[in-house]
Amino acid sequence: MATFELYRRSTIGMCLTETLDEMVQNGTLSPELAIQVLVQFDKSMTEALETQVKSKVSIKGHLHTYRFCDNVWTFILQNALFKNEDTQENVGRVKIVACDSKLLSQ
Repeated sequence: MATFELYRRSTIGMCLTETLDEMVQNGTLSPELAIQVLVQFDKSMTEALETQVKSKVSIKGHLHTYRFCDNVWTFILQNALFKNEDTQENVGRVKIVACDSKLLSQ
């Protein structure tokens, strides 16, 4: 299964990367094993989002910027309103990065 490395830039992905870097610098972990952990993280995040997340969210806001490059869409919204069935949340500025899931099966 092919995966994107998008989730490495999430909060949990950044914390994992920082921790792995520290472990490599301390000699606790080899660089090769750290890379294997990151690859497994990419696979696990992709699988979890595909199989375990059932919620749907609607987003409304002012589209400040959009871009399509290398089959990746990037949207920057201002004054966005996120709504699901239970709650809603206003966010001043949000960046959404979206990739074509069909590319994962190639």
